Amino acid sequence: MRVIRWLLSFRPSAAQLLVSLLIAGLGWLSGQALSRVDQDLRIMYTEYTLGAADLAHISADVMRYRNTIIRALEADSQKDFERITESLPIQRARIQQAVDRYAAAGLRVSRSGRSEPEDIEAVRRSLDQYFSVASTTIQLLTQEWSASTPGERESLRRKAEEHASDNAGPKMIQVSLALDRLLDTVADVAKDMRDEGTKAIQETSLMLVGGSFFIAFLNLLLTRKRQVAGTESTSVASSVSVPLTPEPHAPALGPE
Repeated sequence: MRVIRWLLSFRPSAAQLLVSLLIAGLGWLSGQALSRVDQDLRIMYTEYTLGAADLAHISADVMRYRNTIIRALEADSQKDFERITESLPIQRARIQQAVDRYAAAGLRVSRSGRSEPEDIEAVRRSLDQYFSVASTTIQLLTQEWSASTPGERESLRRKAEEHASDNAGPKMIQVSLALDRLLDTVADVAKDMRDEGTKAIQETSLMLVGGSFFIAFLNLLLTRKRQVAGTESTSVASSVSVPLTPEPHAPALGPE
């Protein structure tokens, strides 16, 4: 109850309200800056650290897809060929899902001009071209095992090998180059975000230090003014309240 009565009777001065508002404003601005830095750090982790890991997995999955086709070229029987190639649709779907997942994130353009949207589209185009060429190789191998004569089978096997070497190989290189360029762009954008976060932290630190000194100085100045005003009012009150001592009357002179 005593605290409630004190709160109800509390009447802050204009100086106290000013200092309180300055402290609250400084705290709010600092909180906003730190919240922005925290958001940037979350974005860097979820979209760039994990995103870069996904891109590395894409590169590994593409190499695995390529190795599966090479194994299919070396299959000794139709049964082995079918067993080897049955995983190709699953591998292709996993690669495309990883690319789509990264493309769904917040893509950005770095200060140097590197563009994530452009680079992810280049990766998609190179993958589509590679998968198209790889599908042709698989079709030739499928026809090989369906051929009726050894000569026709040998001809189809040779066409498949030449197609894989002359067409699929260069397309695979294009995929690798596109992924490397995208990874470089990701690193460039993440560096920009790191620099922005570092700058925001430095500005916030300077604002906190400068604002704290200013508020402390202002508080001392206002306190000094209140003390001077209190001293002057006390002096005036003292001078007014001192009673005037009447001068004693001179005694009357009697007759000698």
